[in-house]
Amino acid sequence: MATDLSRPEDRAYFDHNATSPPDPRVVEAMLPHLGVLHGNPSSVHAVGQAARAAVERARRQVAELLGGSAPEVLFTSSGTEANNAVVRAAAAGGGRLVVSSLEHPSIRVQAEELAGQDIDVVSVTPGPDGIVSADRLLDAVNEDTRLVALMLANNELGTLQPVAEVGRRLRDRGVPLLCDAVQAVGKVAVDVHELHVDYLTLGGHKFHGPIGAAALWVRGGAPFEALLVGGGQERHRRASTENVPAIVGLGVASEIAANELAERRRHLQELRDRFEQRVTALAGVTIHCAGSPRLPHTSHVAFEGVDAQTLLIRLDLRGFAVSTGAACASGVVEPSATLLAMGIDAKEALASLRISFGLTNTPAEIDAFLEVLQEEVAKLRHTAEVPV
Repeated sequence: MATDLSRPEDRAYFDHNATSPPDPRVVEAMLPHLGVLHGNPSSVHAVGQAARAAVERARRQVAELLGGSAPEVLFTSSGTEANNAVVRAAAAGGGRLVVSSLEHPSIRVQAEELAGQDIDVVSVTPGPDGIVSADRLLDAVNEDTRLVALMLANNELGTLQPVAEVGRRLRDRGVPLLCDAVQAVGKVAVDVHELHVDYLTLGGHKFHGPIGAAALWVRGGAPFEALLVGGGQERHRRASTENVPAIVGLGVASEIAANELAERRRHLQELRDRFEQRVTALAGVTIHCAGSPRLPHTSHVAFEGVDAQTLLIRLDLRGFAVSTGAACASGVVEPSATLLAMGIDAKEALASLRISFGLTNTPAEIDAFLEVLQEEVAKLRHTAEVPV
């Protein structure tokens, strides 16, 4: 039967770092809360209290995935909201923020906006291996530092950062650490106590949970001011009626991830290794940070002499969804700030694709993708060689 590319199920999806499809068990758990179990968790009647029980069960599930306790878990709508809340609270009294230049824009851009508003912002760049040096980050910390931000895994490169070392050394200095673990949770083991963090964020849709449900873990005693006010929800830490169906889905996704993490990691790494071992047979291919500690499912590849945005579109037309490291602003494609920060030149950055695998992918999809990828790269290189 011919492939129908108008049907999502007939396409190969390799963009799981952007979002991952919800596990069917997650969807099944959410459905009753979109219908008969529709109560508001703040209501005192039986229907409302059933919703409250569902939210609290999800809180325990998330806490168990992170190695924390349920009262330390705060539900939000996104990792962006959670990161924003911590950074804004830390900056409220002035002082210094120390952030890695690898951070997600919800931290990095916000810090840039706060710079000059009685806030001293220091951005620490990674080395060519895509990893921020713990020593360099800590050297930027002074007595006025209110917060250090270091993500656990970079969303473009997949590189794992030395969060545990930084957190341990900051604890001795009394400086809090925010860890954006959105890309790491559900793919590698994440324990808030082993990482020595004070704040940690995660997003459900990155590990086969629903979009619209995320969580912020706040160490007991760590300072925190609500970003959203006007209600007593989430122990007065985040006003707004809880999104019960999405929170339930996040809880179930967390429980599944905790129970199946070893099997999940093995499957993802087999897919990535299969891809990387074979893609290097093509000429002019560079796998960024191949020798660095990385997430098991992320591969960031540069194709010499190829415009990655054009390649992405051609692959999409052939039924394969991938991503570039470029951001689109005002119709102009700019090289990835992450790649530039680690010393990769703009030409190579604009020739790079991010391929991120998920639990739904198969070895057969990898092989089919490699065949098409080789064809399209060859066509683009040939076109570039033809005189205008």
